Amino acid sequence: MTQSGHWPLKFAVMHNRSSGVVGFKRRPQGRAPRKAAITMKTILVPTEDNSAMRSALDTALLLARRCDSYIEGFALRWLVADFAAFDPTGGTPLETDRLAAAQVETQARQIFESFMQGHNVPRSTAKIEALSFGWLDDAPQGEDFVGSYGRVFDVIVLSRPGANETFVHNRALYSGLFESGRPILLAPAAPPPQIATNVLIAWNRSTEQARAISLAMPLLQKAKRVTVLTVIGGTEVPGPSAEQLIHYLQRNGIAAEPMSVGLDGKNTGQTILAAAQSTGCDLLVKGAYTQSRLRQMIFGGATRHVLENAEIPVLLAT
Repeated sequence: MTQSGHWPLKFAVMHNRSSGVVGFKRRPQGRAPRKAAITMKTILVPTEDNSAMRSALDTALLLARRCDSYIEGFALRWLVADFAAFDPTGGTPLETDRLAAAQVETQARQIFESFMQGHNVPRSTAKIEALSFGWLDDAPQGEDFVGSYGRVFDVIVLSRPGANETFVHNRALYSGLFESGRPILLAPAAPPPQIATNVLIAWNRSTEQARAISLAMPLLQKAKRVTVLTVIGGTEVPGPSAEQLIHYLQRNGIAAEPMSVGLDGKNTGQTILAAAQSTGCDLLVKGAYTQSRLRQMIFGGATRHVLENAEIPVLLAT
């Protein structure tokens, strides 16, 4: 018996009913119990009627096929004000706005379900635990719902922000990043033919990057190649070295390799994306906003550059 009062796990307790004597028998030697495989089984896709939506759906499906996941969509809509019947500037009546919001949901659902059905993804049922899809009816309006509802999914997929995106989309991206506790999978304009087979980790020693790696572990463990990038002279904070990170990954069964590059006249974000291109990776794992979001909005930063320019899927977390 241990000091805590428990019998050692490697022994089986044997009790003789007639004598009342308790004995021990060593359990047969063999393989240790297999750990349950961790993976990304639930994917949330806020859905809009815009030109970038196809990219987000393509990226979500790539991930879902790799992980045998359930994909759920809902209509991402602007929040209709409930405190005034009319726009004070003499604009559209509130009831008209509500009707327009309902039409947006109908269009979003049609886009989402047509895509899934066109790619032979079955609708989810109680008996389907593999690749499937579902739709959330009457999702609350506004971008805040992305951050709250995203907490019960493994990952949220959104297209890259841009000048052509609505303010709701861009605010939804930040809601997911800062409020869900889950990673955002940022879809590029043209997704690669596969995802998370060759992964680049942009290591800057930060808490945000460590969290992104932790959330990406299901994908890292399935990847054929994992590279840990150090940008010499780039933006970083005090913390463990790339070598220490690689040791951590190796202990989790991930054979990662190091890569170091200098800035060579570029900023940190440009250097990260150049390294991603040179390695031919199909997923970048990056902690978001090690520097404050406000500072990056004003002065620029690695996260902002990656958000605006990445041409591969990016898994982001804060």
